[in-house]
Amino acid sequence: MKAEHLEARLMNAGAVRVPARVPSWVVPGVKTALLLLDLALAFAAFAWAFHIRAGDPMLQRGTAWNWTAAFAPYGALLIMVVPIRAITLAYYDLYRLRGEFSFVEDAIRVFKATAIGSLLIVAGAFLYRGGFQFRAFSYARAVFVLDFVLALAGFLLVRFIMRGAQMFARRHDLNLIPTLVVGRGEEAATFINEIRERPELGYRVIGVLENGLNTPQPSMFEGVPVVGDLKRLPDIILESGANEVIIADPTVPGEALFDVMMRVGRRRGVEFRIAPSLFNFLPRKTEVDQIGALPMITLFRSPLSSAARVIKRTSDLIIAAIAALVLLPFWLVFALLIKLDSKGPVFYKQERVGMDGRVFLFYKFRTMRPNADDTTHREFQRRYIAGQPEVKPGSDGRPVYKLQTDPRITSVGRWLRRLSLDELPQLLNVLRGDMSVVGPRPPIPYEVESYELWHRKRLDMKPGMTGLWQVSGRNRLPFEEMVRLDLFYIENWSLLLDLKIILRTLPVMLRGDAY
Repeated sequence: MKAEHLEARLMNAGAVRVPARVPSWVVPGVKTALLLLDLALAFAAFAWAFHIRAGDPMLQRGTAWNWTAAFAPYGALLIMVVPIRAITLAYYDLYRLRGEFSFVEDAIRVFKATAIGSLLIVAGAFLYRGGFQFRAFSYARAVFVLDFVLALAGFLLVRFIMRGAQMFARRHDLNLIPTLVVGRGEEAATFINEIRERPELGYRVIGVLENGLNTPQPSMFEGVPVVGDLKRLPDIILESGANEVIIADPTVPGEALFDVMMRVGRRRGVEFRIAPSLFNFLPRKTEVDQIGALPMITLFRSPLSSAARVIKRTSDLIIAAIAALVLLPFWLVFALLIKLDSKGPVFYKQERVGMDGRVFLFYKFRTMRPNADDTTHREFQRRYIAGQPEVKPGSDGRPVYKLQTDPRITSVGRWLRRLSLDELPQLLNVLRGDMSVVGPRPPIPYEVESYELWHRKRLDMKPGMTGLWQVSGRNRLPFEEMVRLDLFYIENWSLLLDLKIILRTLPVMLRGDAY
């Protein structure tokens, strides 16, 4: 009764929802306009650099797109120059409009993006040479130097104007991020007052949450409504429309916070940040930012560096795209066999837990009868994670780590599973970005419910179609050994390690060791 009475005193989370003052298409429209302007600037900077260096016109008189003979070798490079500029700007996150920003940091990132872009342009120019049409032509180095200077000046000017307009809009309560604060301590009060005094930082605190309902609570804290407690955070996010959560209570247990984040899901675009006083339970994946005068730590970043993420994602896209095209005829054969064997859809969709607890739809060829009961599998997984495996009859007392007799599986499904061919549709998950080609196995949500805290570290990286566990014994290994293999892979990732695992996967499939 006491808890119900206290909850009744709190403001309904839906009441703090702030209506949007601009249409939803405005921010995407601004980003698109910024991209188009950058493309035009990249074109103009390169053309102007040529004109300053050579003193010759770019176009022939009386024509719209016919290059002059002097500019033709440089014009052939524009197909490479313009995309490189846009890609390097995007790589350094220069199209991000939400949240805090710094003119100095923006300038540094623009310089890095422009410098790296210029190096790539120079390398491409001397390798590509207009498709080798101008292989004997000697490009003037001054053109590339001038292009760097002009592009840098143009991109800096555009960013400063854009940020200035953004500050003006924020001071008029436009484009502010609805934010929830967990805690009623000193850190929470400091953050709320800082945000209130400096709206140009881009945040609006709409509600405060308690760590629990065990102590008397006021209905307001620092002029902000108290809307609930940590256990109701996923519901409160939906009701209030919040996009960011600041954890400012040092008593919040890490396990409880992880549970909340997994339930919320990254698909909703909610960012979690933590006050520096909570360093004691921080995972490796952290990133330090600053909001005004306050340092903040963004939780659960990828354990890979930015360059490593780009390399891994690029290799995933290349491998998945090629594999999907090559294997497409086999997909059609498997689909026909599944349809002939039993009624139901060809593909099986299931919720799985990915990186940082994000839930996504996982695709496989259907190997079970439709609407099969998963109670047996749930119980098996619970015992497997708890270290209580089954003993297969006739196995001399040796434990097994795979459900051996599953009546749900069809005849074709058993064959597909034995060769791991049912997992081929996961290439779609790789192309979508939910999974990687190599990584930890993606667990089912009810499996994660049985995890201990250290088991959840295997969710620090995108799950994979294959992985170190799959090629190192798979169904002959206990659960904790699987977790240790996953953690070893996460801590020691390299492109070479991925390649080795991929090459070891095919023999494992052909031997049927995966089942």
